[in-house]
Amino acid sequence: MIHFVLGGARSGKSRFAEKQTLLLARQQNKQAVYIATATAIDDEMTDRIIQHQNDRVSKGDKWQLIECPLTLAQQLMNEEQGDCVYLLDCLTLWLNNQLFSRQKNSSEEQQLHLKAEIKTLITALMNLNADIVIVSNEVGLGVIPLGESTRLYVDYCGWLNQQVAEISQQVTLVTAGIPLTLKSSPVTC
Repeated sequence: MIHFVLGGARSGKSRFAEKQTLLLARQQNKQAVYIATATAIDDEMTDRIIQHQNDRVSKGDKWQLIECPLTLAQQLMNEEQGDCVYLLDCLTLWLNNQLFSRQKNSSEEQQLHLKAEIKTLITALMNLNADIVIVSNEVGLGVIPLGESTRLYVDYCGWLNQQVAEISQQVTLVTAGIPLTLKSSPVTC
């Protein structure tokens, strides 16, 4: 089952997704695995990563951590899927990492790279034989950004979110810490 959790910055989406992942792991007597896509590119981001780590540790929850800033599809395909429930936090950072890894390329080359990586990721998610909760930012509700690279990022975030939502059994929007179910498919046995 794929549970896709969307929200804006500081909306409570990660906290909600963590709770959902731990609940599934406990119900199924499985290991909770945290797949982190953030990279410590500056002091502020380092502080955010440390805060997320400390929040998880202070609650006493047992997480296995996988740091995966770029090769997400490959990581998912190589995982032992049966005994784990995954939390992927977050898609927008992964997409940013993909774009940043090709920053010296032309816009056309960047777009080809993003399309290929998204397609590979969607295929890996569709073939995943495990429960996964995926976090992503909803970035399309704000002002249209200035600059080609920023617009490219926002466009691909929107397209990525649409594709993940389409293959997800459940989609939740979190706003001000309140979850709102956008899509819910009945669980089949």
